[in-house]
Amino acid sequence: MERPYEDDEDELRRRRRRMRRRQEMRRRRRRRMLIRRTIKIGMAAAAIGILLFMIKIIWGKINPDRGTVFGLRQRVTAEAQNALLADSMSNGGAVNPEGDGQGAGDGSSGVQPDYRYEATEDTLALGEDITSSYALFVDTENDTILASRDAFSRMVPASMTKVLTALVAAEHVENWDDTFTITIDITDYSFKNHCSNAGFDRDETVTIRDLMYGTILPSGADASLGLAIYVAGSQEAFVDLMNKKLEELGLSKTSHFTNCVGIYEADHYTTAYDMAVMMEGAIQNEMCREVFSTRIYTTSATEQHPEGIELSNWFVRRIEDKETNGIPVYGKTGFVDESGSCAVSFGTNENGRTYICVTANSGSKWWCINDHAKLYQELTKEP
Repeated sequence: MERPYEDDEDELRRRRRRMRRRQEMRRRRRRRMLIRRTIKIGMAAAAIGILLFMIKIIWGKINPDRGTVFGLRQRVTAEAQNALLADSMSNGGAVNPEGDGQGAGDGSSGVQPDYRYEATEDTLALGEDITSSYALFVDTENDTILASRDAFSRMVPASMTKVLTALVAAEHVENWDDTFTITIDITDYSFKNHCSNAGFDRDETVTIRDLMYGTILPSGADASLGLAIYVAGSQEAFVDLMNKKLEELGLSKTSHFTNCVGIYEADHYTTAYDMAVMMEGAIQNEMCREVFSTRIYTTSATEQHPEGIELSNWFVRRIEDKETNGIPVYGKTGFVDESGSCAVSFGTNENGRTYICVTANSGSKWWCINDHAKLYQELTKEP
């Protein structure tokens, strides 16, 4: 009498199993459909990207006015560029991106610049293949501007600031083997401002030479502050020396610094043109040129770092595998949100001709490096 009931139970379990199998099959089908759709969307996006890239290449070849390294391919009139330069040096301030022409300083220094670059009839305007919003490429042998983009407009220098930090320090340090002890104020300042560091510890005693290399190669704020305090007693006093140096270089109307590290502050600014002048001033200094040209440096042994700290030159490591027309290129990178990726570099060809390149406000550190490589590759070719 119990058998019919048991049969019903068996049948119910079989139905449930069949239902679960059907549900599982439907879920698998839905997953497969979702995967196929995702793949199709990805393939479509890739195809669109390739198509747009091909269009850009073809358009650049068909219409040399766009999509090339030199964009309009026009020869910017020397009068136009030199008028901008004269205006920026005489109206009391750099040409602002907003176009208000205002700048810091009273414009009363009357100091003639040690270095001055002028545009010629061969000066080129840079085009869309150069991603940086601000750029300048100069030949220091004859002080000419080979190419530019908004080179006289105010921009944020970020850690390119350390070019002037190194130059001012080099002009004041008498004994590079002297020592300095890293303080808690230095490490706290660096931490609070999210700075890159060389890696020195609090209470670590290091040589001034190590501070110099730590400032440039890894862009260390700890090293920069150490240099500033060693030279002038405080960062504020050192910044006064930096602005005095800008005045000596004839740049006080268009550049003004408020710190030695490159932290963004409203009154901390420069132009691409001014940054090139600072770099030329730096490479005329033997110590600065040696530091900028170093790929890897190991600091002296200390109690905290018995084997020293290996410091790498970020700029050199990034550009060394790029094509630069056979010219070794050295420089200093920078980045804050307000500046985008930026860099200032120099390179000397086998004939002894030195070039300086400045770019700022690129979308990534690699785009920035690629801009430098392209400019050296294209603009340093000699007949």
